[in-house]
Amino acid sequence: MARTLLVSSRKPGAYPSLADALEVAEPGATISIEPGEYRENVSVTGGSLTLVGLGEPGEVTIDATGTGRPVVSGRDATVTLRGLSLRSADGPAVHASGGVLELADCTLAAGYGAAITATDGAELRAGSCQITAGQYGIVCSDATGVIEACEISDMMDDGIIVRLGADPTIRNTTVTGAGYRGVYVYQSGRPTLDGCEIARAGDVGIAVAYDSHPTVRSCRIHHTGGVGIQVGSGCGGVIEDCRFESTASPDILLEPGANPTISATRQTPLTGADADDGAQVEVEKLLAQLDAMVGLAAVKSEVRSLIDEMQVNTWRREAGLAVGAVSHHLIFTGAPGTGKTTVARLYGQLLKSLGVLPDGKFKEVSRRDLVGQYIGHTAEKTAAVIEEATGGVLFIDEAYTLSRSSGGGADFGQEAIDMLVKLMEDRRDSLAVIVAGYTAEMSDFLDANSGLASRFAKTLEFENYSPAELTLIAGRIAAADDYLLAPGLEDGLFEWFAGIDRTANFGNAREARKLLEGMRKAQSGRLRRLGRVPTRDDLRTLTLDDLLAATGS
Repeated sequence: MARTLLVSSRKPGAYPSLADALEVAEPGATISIEPGEYRENVSVTGGSLTLVGLGEPGEVTIDATGTGRPVVSGRDATVTLRGLSLRSADGPAVHASGGVLELADCTLAAGYGAAITATDGAELRAGSCQITAGQYGIVCSDATGVIEACEISDMMDDGIIVRLGADPTIRNTTVTGAGYRGVYVYQSGRPTLDGCEIARAGDVGIAVAYDSHPTVRSCRIHHTGGVGIQVGSGCGGVIEDCRFESTASPDILLEPGANPTISATRQTPLTGADADDGAQVEVEKLLAQLDAMVGLAAVKSEVRSLIDEMQVNTWRREAGLAVGAVSHHLIFTGAPGTGKTTVARLYGQLLKSLGVLPDGKFKEVSRRDLVGQYIGHTAEKTAAVIEEATGGVLFIDEAYTLSRSSGGGADFGQEAIDMLVKLMEDRRDSLAVIVAGYTAEMSDFLDANSGLASRFAKTLEFENYSPAELTLIAGRIAAADDYLLAPGLEDGLFEWFAGIDRTANFGNAREARKLLEGMRKAQSGRLRRLGRVPTRDDLRTLTLDDLLAATGS
């Protein structure tokens, strides 16, 4: 029978570190860990290993933020973790490729990675765990298992991802404050969600896509930026006895070709103090998403000022005090790729949470969506677009093109502007119009109608990102696509962004994304020339050579 090893920095005869204990641990060993913080990581290939935190849950912390690796990784192994607090930086906190991964009473936090990933046929068993930070909470990819009574909160993107045929059972688990989707099921995912709560997701509560067939039973989905459940074309499954509160309409959105079995769902509106508290929580969560965006300090401050004013007006109205007419229409100026569309979406969701607008729907249009080809057609198109956007935000990108003649004879852009001016006033209580474009051109646009400028409450200027901010954005894009930056690459990216020509058409974050795409292509060519099958780390890592190849340096 394998023995139990004790790790402690204080007790005589104990192993001072996990690494020391692992050197002598036999297959099937249990390592008991005294309270304290251990800055190291554990990797297990084959066999089995149990790590147990002594004392109260959370008093033993294993921190791998300085190692660039998961706190615990298992390959075709049985790994059991109990009563531990696990922290990582850019990679997952815990990763299993094949084998069995069991966690109980653990607290996990990651940076730009998932807290838990289970892949390649792994079986994940997670019970009574808390996940408090990460890009994603749990990712099951071609994996199975049971996730029960866990709490996942404040993920930057999705709370739980189930993909590549994975079929875990997720019971009595809470996902709150996901920046994007609460649960994302795609690529033939077949999970069972039973008795779960999904709340305060930035977008859809549960999204189902790409031939997936989940079972969603007795779940409560509330205060989401998007619909409660969205089922994509070709997807099915079962949705049964679910409750929806304060989600976008409809509660369940079925795309053409979706065919789930739906029964006994219901909507339960919140009232009184519960509704007020829920709205306040939602507003703070959306403002936190705004704060998490790179740069844009002046824009963030302006949006907060607008929200503060709207909140106070709501309180005054409820107290029976006079409230003046307020316009919710805004002008966004600046170069492309500076986050204007993202901020506009958040603004709409904030207005919905404050009860200023009926819903947070977002409609983005350009000149071709508003301007017709013959007399009378433009008024018809513009009115239809505004009708569709009413209740939420109408975002007009490159709005200045409406005031420019196409050079082909009759031009009806001016007719669209005149119609817009009228309907912005008529529907100021049920619509927010945001026009966006280059700073100088937007000034010409506002001169196209004498009443246009007065319809907007404020102009927000989106400044170009600095080289440091673009480097951070590039790192986030890479991490979102499951890539790592090799040592020295961040310095190389900074130098490239610092030296790049910033013309009027400089794309900011789009330049970062375009550069990453070029680096991925360069990496593909480099890996093809290795003369061997690349390792997982090879596949994930972008290097300075990839940057040099992508930029022709």
